[in-house]
Amino acid sequence: SGGEQQRVAIARALSTGARLLLADEPTGNLDTANGNRVMDILRHLAHAENYCVVVVTHDLAIADAADQVYRMTDGILTARSA
Repeated sequence: SGGEQQRVAIARALSTGARLLLADEPTGNLDTANGNRVMDILRHLAHAENYCVVVVTHDLAIADAADQVYRMTDGILTARSA
């Protein structure tokens, strides 16, 4: 399943030993339940395992769940104000 593939991709990335995880649209091809599972894994890694997790997404619900949000418009990166 797509959710399983995403979880395997996360595990593969973690096996390198790096504390930085870059995730480009990690929930893009998943149903809501599997998308939530993947985001729970990423959230756990960031908060409990002290990973730096960078998620690129067009999904505003995913962005709203982030600790820090940056928006890119016309090639300019800006921090979203709280």
